[in-house]
Amino acid sequence: MFEKIIEISILYDFYGQLLTAKQQEILKLYYEDNYSLSEIAEVFTISRQGVHDAVKKAEKALHEYEEKLGLVHKFTATENAISAIDRELEQLIIENIENEKLTARLRDMKDIIDKIND
Repeated sequence: MFEKIIEISILYDFYGQLLTAKQQEILKLYYEDNYSLSEIAEVFTISRQGVHDAVKKAEKALHEYEEKLGLVHKFTATENAISAIDRELEQLIIENIENEKLTARLRDMKDIIDKIND
């Protein structure tokens, strides 16, 4: 269940604004505020089943946005590539520590990479 919460949270961060205001609020109450289906049903004066259906529909929409746009996948791939480059730069700095000019340039590149990851 914890993995699903993380997955939906990430998808929501990328695509939440594409959901309706009601879907956004229901998902926020369910996943962020940890409301039960019954508690959400009281807030919206709908049935518990209606809340369940709304949650499932919103989750499906988030998955469909990712399937079509792939922003989370692209973001993850970019993060992985940046981390790999950062590790390689660190290794090059260690291997070439005696070459001050080269290590200074490698550190400059590493600083640029580090700023991207902040």
